[in-house]
Amino acid sequence: MRNSEKGEFVHKKGGELFHVDFHEFIRKEPDYTPYELASEFGLTLRDVQKLKKQLFRS
Repeated sequence: MRNSEKGEFVHKKGGELFHVDFHEFIRKEPDYTPYELASEFGLTLRDVQKLKKQLFRS
């Protein structure tokens, strides 16, 4: 089996993307606007959109 930086990164982070805990993001998503989510997690609005898209894919 081959190792790569991307593979190590995926296993190392343990489900985090943009250093955000998905469970916390999912709990807050229905109650917060995208702007509030971005400020809460220290992200840009584009990062919030990417997280939402990533959650729907999995």
